[in-house]
Amino acid sequence: MSKQPKSLYFVLLILALVVNFAGINAGFFTDDPGLYASIAKNMVQKNDWLQLFTYNTDWLDKPHFPFWMAAMSFKIFGISAWAYRLPALIFFCLGLLYTWLFAKRFYGKDAALIAVLILATAEHILISNIDTRAEPYLMALVIGSIYHVSRYNQKGTVKHFLLAALLTACAIMTKGLFVIVAIYGALLGQMIAQKQFLKLFSGKWLLLYLATIIFTLPEFYALYVQFDMHPEKLVFDRHNVSGIKWFLWDSQFGRFANNGPIQQKKSGDPFFFIHTMLWTFLPWCLMFYFAVYKSIRKVFQKISLSEYYTISGGLLLLLLFSLSRFQLPFYTNILFPLFAIMMAPYVTSVLSKGQENLRKVFLLLFAIILPVVIIAVHIMLKPENSVMFITGIILFGLVAAWIVRQQVSSAVKIFALTCCASLFGNFYMNTVFFPKMASYNSQVKAAKYANQPQFAGSGVYSLRQSNNSFQFYCNKPVGFVALNEFKNFDPQGPVIFFASQASVDQLSAEGSKFKIIASFVDYPQENILPQFINAKTRYKVLSKAYLISK
Repeated sequence: MSKQPKSLYFVLLILALVVNFAGINAGFFTDDPGLYASIAKNMVQKNDWLQLFTYNTDWLDKPHFPFWMAAMSFKIFGISAWAYRLPALIFFCLGLLYTWLFAKRFYGKDAALIAVLILATAEHILISNIDTRAEPYLMALVIGSIYHVSRYNQKGTVKHFLLAALLTACAIMTKGLFVIVAIYGALLGQMIAQKQFLKLFSGKWLLLYLATIIFTLPEFYALYVQFDMHPEKLVFDRHNVSGIKWFLWDSQFGRFANNGPIQQKKSGDPFFFIHTMLWTFLPWCLMFYFAVYKSIRKVFQKISLSEYYTISGGLLLLLLFSLSRFQLPFYTNILFPLFAIMMAPYVTSVLSKGQENLRKVFLLLFAIILPVVIIAVHIMLKPENSVMFITGIILFGLVAAWIVRQQVSSAVKIFALTCCASLFGNFYMNTVFFPKMASYNSQVKAAKYANQPQFAGSGVYSLRQSNNSFQFYCNKPVGFVALNEFKNFDPQGPVIFFASQASVDQLSAEGSKFKIIASFVDYPQENILPQFINAKTRYKVLSKAYLISK
């Protein structure tokens, strides 16, 4: 590796880590992080690491691993938004490390650093590190599993055997059985390419499969304790629900067919992830399609690839996602390490003149557009101050000028400038835009209001199960009272309820009696609407939320 690109890449990597960690303490602005953090908080407060609860009721939707990690963080550092995000960010860094290790083994150090930078600057990776769910964990566990499986395939040592089994089991305990499509799909493609398919059924591999099952037993045990031992529990509006059956079938195949207990309102589109990646994998999406074309063309021309793990695992799971009828944008995150590794050899390598021009267009397009968009957003957003915006312009402007002056190839400069543009954009999002959006989350403000001493003797309830940021930020356990039960609800002692504008309107229409304690401005959306961005039209999409009493 030449000295100058190496120093250039390391500077960008440090900046990427700073940007990814910049939003660690931001308030929650979507529901899922509040839900996951509340479940982990309940684990700590109940001192029960096997059962998952929300609003003091049993919860069956996701496996345990991310909740165990967040709960451990709460146990060590106390309950806070940053303590919830910290383990996810550590796993994000672990994902970068495994991306480096895998790419270095098959493509060399230059390509490995490029792959790491692509991953660290991909749009939905940066978003997921502030809007934290299960994806940072899953991303690290999948690429880590594939790395150790590839090493076990090449050199069957005990270390790689144990780590391949452990990381695969943790991935399963994060998202379910479908993750093995990426992990063992990657291995399947490699073994077919090596004409060693039948070896997958040899003792070496059967032992690995068995070890993976053994490492997954904590999940089965936890589900058995909470659900299978208690057929009397009412889950999904029915009794006799098996947590183990749900884990093995309903949570996977039910979502695939979108006919399980939890369904998406809109059924799947086979092209959903193709066009979704145009923004989730910014600014690398067009280069990714180019890399896929080049790799597939080589396969058909019977030109050997350096490895077949990434193209096999990545495209196979992407195909499965596309065929699924339950689709969400962040599903693609777990594939980004594989996609980044696939792309890396084509980002700065010598190509034909036509292909080099195409690469320039694919990268410079975003290097120019992203800063322009951010400046336009800031002008319309009109935040209280512009300190972080100006800081970002100065910092990344100086970095861009430094990149231009480096004695490196034009391909390296263009790649570095594209990284810089992405980091500037997401530095702004993490330090200005998302905190601004979180400031309109009435649930956080209402919870802090309810934490005041005058409500010390009051019970606290939510009228909707989607008020999870309120549940997390409230110091007391939050119960749930359905809207249709509010009128007849007879509390024993003083109570307060968190209610959205829609809930208050419904209570009023039904003739329910209540008293408003406090009101809060609310942005009742998770999607970023243009009217919200524009300070002049923001009032049109704002609502109110309330703390009320009977």
